[in-house]
Amino acid sequence: MSKIGILGSGIVGQTLAIGLRDKGHTVKIGSRSSDKLASFTKSTGVANGTTADVARWADYAVLCVKGAGAVNAVREAGPENLRGKVVIDTTNPITDEPPEDGVVRMFTGPNSSLMEQLQTTYPDVHFVKAFNSVGAALMVNPRFSTRPTMFYCGNDAGAKAIVRGLLEQCGWEPADMGTARAARALEPLVQLWCIPGFRENRWADHAFHVLNPAASKV
Repeated sequence: MSKIGILGSGIVGQTLAIGLRDKGHTVKIGSRSSDKLASFTKSTGVANGTTADVARWADYAVLCVKGAGAVNAVREAGPENLRGKVVIDTTNPITDEPPEDGVVRMFTGPNSSLMEQLQTTYPDVHFVKAFNSVGAALMVNPRFSTRPTMFYCGNDAGAKAIVRGLLEQCGWEPADMGTARAARALEPLVQLWCIPGFRENRWADHAFHVLNPAASKV
């Protein structure tokens, strides 16, 4: 199993830290201040450190921060610590403005994406977009009548193969959408996923699934 570093101390980071730990990986979670995660470490046994320490230690990393802070978070972790490594990008370009009829607002346009900005800013890091189209409660071991689909994309085939394996471990049916440009389509999925939450307070009963007729043939 791998050493996986979680870059971000919020609910997404904590959920994936516990989930990936339970799948057999060695996990550390990072934040600007280790004191912030002291109680989490005490209750879960998941070690913590600064984002730079965690990025340096990890074989792979998972970026779990607010979209507006994603570029700075990688800078704080140290691009030199992540050079040549797989970084799963869970972030979305959501603004702090309130949603309109349940639709969250984004700070990117239809022909750009936050992941492309990250990949351009840090070209030596192998970013793979994943886990961005569902809430934290469903990220590991989602319970539905059929295995839900998790879309992912990235420029490096080897990095995507690693992420595909992790998605399968976490209970997802992975769907490779191609290069980083596909994040232009994957990031807005969070807008669609959030609508039932904001309009009907439904946050843990839905995920995406792609029907595959070939898979159902006998």
